[in-house]
Amino acid sequence: MKVLLINGSPRRKGNTFLALSEAAKTLEANGIATEIVQIGVKPVRGCIACGQCQTKQLGRCVFDDDICNRISEKLDDVDALIIGSPVYYGQPNGSVLSLVQRMFFSAGAKVQNKPAAAVCVCRRGGATAAFETMNMPFQMMNMPVVTSQYWNIVYGRDEGQATLDKEGMQTMRTMANNMAWLLKKIHADGQPDYPKREPWEPMHFIR
Repeated sequence: MKVLLINGSPRRKGNTFLALSEAAKTLEANGIATEIVQIGVKPVRGCIACGQCQTKQLGRCVFDDDICNRISEKLDDVDALIIGSPVYYGQPNGSVLSLVQRMFFSAGAKVQNKPAAAVCVCRRGGATAAFETMNMPFQMMNMPVVTSQYWNIVYGRDEGQATLDKEGMQTMRTMANNMAWLLKKIHADGQPDYPKREPWEPMHFIR
């Protein structure tokens, strides 16, 4: 089993990375392989609602000039997902939101039923609002949301300060232990045991 952790911070070794690393170490201690991927500092396109990924059944975004499709390709080989982001103005980093929206719309079949967790890192406030925003796509994709002893929030401003948040680091470990436990239950018989789903019946309210 393997968990992909996406670092949505432009700072490669910043506090978001430290929070994700704490979770990764705990997952590894439970026998779960991990990979941390950083979205980097290059632009990430927003979705333009062209729909070509769906009409052409591409399984990827039609735009291939940023990191989105590179990360989508990794989803085939992982069993769970953790996405971390710094908090900007009470919201997740705009680049990570653009990534998630395009990735889930164009390659959503690759994440169905896979456990997921969001991690937010902030200086002082706004983390709960950002945390709620990051969890909403998981619920739309039938991804079990992995909980912890508290919301998955770590505090720190300057690089390295996240390690001083003892409760935040413990929250990361608890979340990772919960994810490892859930993954082992899902894969107990060697093959994932996912629930059967009814066919989707979309409905618009304007007729």
